[in-house]
Amino acid sequence: MRILFVHPNYHSGGAEIAGNWPPAWVAYLAGALKAKGFDDVHFIDAMTMHVSPDDLRARMVALQPDIIGVTSITPSIYAAEEVLKIASEAIPNAVRLLGGVHATFMYRQVLSEAPWIDVIARGEGEEIMLALAEAVRDGRWPEDRRKIKGLAYLDGTEIVATQAAPTVKDLDSIRPDWTLIDWPHYIYIPLGVRVAIPNMARGCPFTCSFCSQWKFWRDYRVRDPKAVADEIEDLVTNHQVGFFILADEEPTINKKTFVEFCQDLIDRGLNDRVKWGINTRVTDIYRDRDLLKFYRKAGLVHVSLGTEAAAQMQLDMFNKETKVEENKEAIRLLREADIFTEAQFIVGMDNETPATLEETYRMAWDWQPDLANWSMYTPWPFSPLFQEIKDQVEVFDFSKYNFVTPIMKPAAMTRGELLDGVMKNYRRFYMRKALFHYPWRGTGFRRRYLLGCLKAFIKAGVGRTFYDLGKAGYWGPQTKGQVDFHFDETRTIAEAQMADWDATAERSRKHKERQEAVRAQMKARAKDRAVPDLSPMACGGGTEQMREPAE
Repeated sequence: MRILFVHPNYHSGGAEIAGNWPPAWVAYLAGALKAKGFDDVHFIDAMTMHVSPDDLRARMVALQPDIIGVTSITPSIYAAEEVLKIASEAIPNAVRLLGGVHATFMYRQVLSEAPWIDVIARGEGEEIMLALAEAVRDGRWPEDRRKIKGLAYLDGTEIVATQAAPTVKDLDSIRPDWTLIDWPHYIYIPLGVRVAIPNMARGCPFTCSFCSQWKFWRDYRVRDPKAVADEIEDLVTNHQVGFFILADEEPTINKKTFVEFCQDLIDRGLNDRVKWGINTRVTDIYRDRDLLKFYRKAGLVHVSLGTEAAAQMQLDMFNKETKVEENKEAIRLLREADIFTEAQFIVGMDNETPATLEETYRMAWDWQPDLANWSMYTPWPFSPLFQEIKDQVEVFDFSKYNFVTPIMKPAAMTRGELLDGVMKNYRRFYMRKALFHYPWRGTGFRRRYLLGCLKAFIKAGVGRTFYDLGKAGYWGPQTKGQVDFHFDETRTIAEAQMADWDATAERSRKHKERQEAVRAQMKARAKDRAVPDLSPMACGGGTEQMREPAE
């Protein structure tokens, strides 16, 4: 049986400016399938290879797969739907499968707008994919689809969702197959080396209100650090990877595991063969201040910090559980350890003004990270924060939900003014860095890396791909009034999805009411217990009496 995976052809001018990123989902799904005997697995990266619809159609016809699987984040959802529409025309007998975070939470929307999709995998894909592949291989599809956990599909006009699948408990049982990747195409521009995105853990114990990852992965699970080091060794030795980024939301959460991983890299000599980066929280940098130089010795050279907001009010809104002043100190600690720092700012909320944008610039320059990013707030339609502010959301063209397009319109600014303010911050920050910092700070690797980052920014700027500026028609402050983001205003929320949101909101309301009632009851009981106990002494002279069990 033949399985074809396709990564949809979507571009936004965001993370792509640093290079092409190998789709890790393919490696992990293929590894799980091949471990169970499904060896005929193929992959087309339509994004990296810029595969046109006609070329994609021809390659599908040539391969004649039995299953065509596509993944999608929110901004690439329409491109993913289009891949499967092409599949429905070119290979009508193949099972058309969509997975990923957007489809997991928005399956009612997706099936309403793309009824040619046969089935959606909701949640972690390996075990769901395996169960589906076995059903197809054994001739039990589609008859057995109601028996497979974690699916959603159309049965006539009814949208059916089977019971949620459990998360993968033994992550170490998955051996990713990186051989499907055509490695020469995946280069990290700052260093000019091949890049990979493995993961050490899945999930996150924190519940930032703007994020969906903790909802998607559900429970936090960590791999054996030696197994992760084995994977890194395979990537370096067999695929000549020179840089990797751990895909985890926060790989330093489990300090013991992270330290063991670093030590294993050192013991194997991998720290001299590959450099790497992570995303993490300011609080972990504080906690590990005495270990930062050890992390650098292990090859860690780049840390992206979720500083998120200049104003404490916004940090509190995002449930970041950090303080503004802690961000500056964390950056200083990383700089002392010779680790490059990247500060992330989220802008574009309803309360954004030219003054708050200026505040983020001044704060970034005061903190002196090596790199700074200003990301447009993107209201993931399945995040808790979205439910709170959805009345303010005017754009439902999900292809623009990409961190570079201002989905939200601040009350005091137009979207064009917001984009111009963000570009002004970028221009000032990187021009000053280019003139006074990057060429003169340090020697050897540090200078090469920083100049490589500058090269990536310049390349994207000249090509007008940075922030999709070419498509939006932004050429500087003089054009901010003519910027056109080309929102597809015909895109709306499907009735089935809206009904699901309303039901979820009602469940949340009732849950909150129950929580408040329990808290009130506990406070009342605590107050009653605080009354002096004047009852007779117990046997032996103690003051505790037998009490009736609490109801």
